[in-house]
Amino acid sequence: MIRRGRVIDGTGNPWFKADIGIVDDRIEAIEDLKGESADTELNVEGLVVSPGFVDIHSHSDFTLLLDRRVESKIMQGVTTEVVGNCGTSAAPMNSEVKAYREKYMRAQLGDDFSFNWETMDDYMRLIDSRGVAFNVVPLVGQGTVRQNVMGYANRAPTEGELENMRKLIAESMEDGAWGMSTGLIYPPSCYADVNEISELAKILADYYGVYFTHIRGEGETLLDAVREAIEIGRRASVPVQIAHLKASGKEYWGKTAEALRIVEEGRKKGVDVTFDQYPYTASSTSLTAVLPHWVHEGGAEKLLERIRDPATRRAISEGPQNFTRDWDTVMIVFAKNHPQYEGKTISEIAEIEGKSPWDTTFDLLLAEEAQVNIVSFGMSEDDVRRVMQSPYMMVGSDGRAVTPKGILGLGKPHPRYYGTFPRVLGHYVREGVINLQEAVRKMTSAPTQRIGLRDRGLLREGFKADIVVFDPEKVKDEATFTDPHRFPTGIPYVIVNGKLVVEKNKHTGELPGRALRKKKF
Repeated sequence: MIRRGRVIDGTGNPWFKADIGIVDDRIEAIEDLKGESADTELNVEGLVVSPGFVDIHSHSDFTLLLDRRVESKIMQGVTTEVVGNCGTSAAPMNSEVKAYREKYMRAQLGDDFSFNWETMDDYMRLIDSRGVAFNVVPLVGQGTVRQNVMGYANRAPTEGELENMRKLIAESMEDGAWGMSTGLIYPPSCYADVNEISELAKILADYYGVYFTHIRGEGETLLDAVREAIEIGRRASVPVQIAHLKASGKEYWGKTAEALRIVEEGRKKGVDVTFDQYPYTASSTSLTAVLPHWVHEGGAEKLLERIRDPATRRAISEGPQNFTRDWDTVMIVFAKNHPQYEGKTISEIAEIEGKSPWDTTFDLLLAEEAQVNIVSFGMSEDDVRRVMQSPYMMVGSDGRAVTPKGILGLGKPHPRYYGTFPRVLGHYVREGVINLQEAVRKMTSAPTQRIGLRDRGLLREGFKADIVVFDPEKVKDEATFTDPHRFPTGIPYVIVNGKLVVEKNKHTGELPGRALRKKKF
């Protein structure tokens, strides 16, 4: 029983006073229950009770198998997480993809991590057999599917290859995936054109799936990239979810206004397009993303070969870039063999080493076998606020579930890993950018409606008991760019499937989450 809370039910309506009674994993009653008793009772007078937060854009596919407590997310109130974003998913995984991951994903997962699955069904069964603290909603990554069929080939697929990709996506959807994602600034996803992606997205329509996309550029190409996403949705007759809508690069600040207009125009024409956002002015990705797409052709091994060659280095540094490069804004946050550089910009490292920024980048990637992560400070606060206020926006972290301990505690990851949801509730709500009930809607019923989850995201009798209790005056993100491994404050209780996972600000060790499978009709 949760007693005397201020219930914000996820609809966007103002709070009301009620008790919530839970039996097993479902909400049994929402009313004045003063004549009833329960085995466990929480008095939360003065606190807000809301549906559990749904992280619609995350990358915890592999880390949730390492840290089943998923601490950096569950302590924020995240009870359900959508994985497989930006074109990369855990499954499907053939022997070639497995060998590639064994070689180029070890730095952040450790030598003992086992890639012991093949299909989406295998992966979801593994999650359930091991246990996890939150619910997992997997997408199938178009980039991963393309890697299974074509490797890192920078060309159009043959009809046979396209049919094989269709087959893998259909199999993943049959296994219970909820949609397909693309990462159109990342190889091999970026090697696909609008026709190829549209053909694959058509598979989703048979399963009521959603097309999730990291669009093809968020600076100079932002507006065309938004139009492309909407066009794919139109051709395939599927809903579209644009990832982390933003304008990157100072010369492009303000373009979010036009991007929002294009979204509105797309909706008027009948395409169900929405988007998500993380509440920061800095992004994060791999250092390899600063390299032109042609450098990635053939995969990481070929990339490393190319950047060893002086002539190729010159061609990269003097040629057109993927996006505007200001080395003062690019900070290293993970380099396993060079921890002394974490928290320093490429410009600072270049000065220390007496090299050009480009040579510093090439040499660091070579020394780390291409496994380096960065944070880039490239957005404006005005754009963040404008996007946040749109009714079509949902909150997504774009981060992995990590923990301050062990291998997942290495580096200085983007503070969004620990602070996304409390930052919206604390900073942006208390600053008046959006009101509290609208913030909760963007974290709960909006993403569950978008995904197609019909029994979560609202506080309703009969719905699954995924619930967060927080203090609206004290909730706060504590993670910073220089000290990111810090849990938020002001979120004393988190309940997943009726089990207390966070109690009085402490993780209980409960693992009641499960891999959620999209039902076939």
